[in-house]
Amino acid sequence: MSHMNARLNIRGRALLVERVLGGRPAAHVAKELGISRQCAYRWVRRYRNEGEAGLIDRSSRPHSMPSLTSPEREAAVLEARTRL
Repeated sequence: MSHMNARLNIRGRALLVERVLGGRPAAHVAKELGISRQCAYRWVRRYRNEGEAGLIDRSSRPHSMPSLTSPEREAAVLEARTRL
């Protein structure tokens, strides 16, 4: 779900893609919709690669966390918190 200040929701992204694939320059369409040219190209690229599924919101959660605290360390911290 798009946040309330987002320029484009799913319908807006579909409109953007429709206009660009219809032959209009992405920079012009982006300006009309109040977004950056880079953002417009990103949505068009996702649509070309994934179809309509590419227009759906994605999670911003990282795929991995190399510096994640170990379970042993986490348990020690929690135990110290309850003790103190």
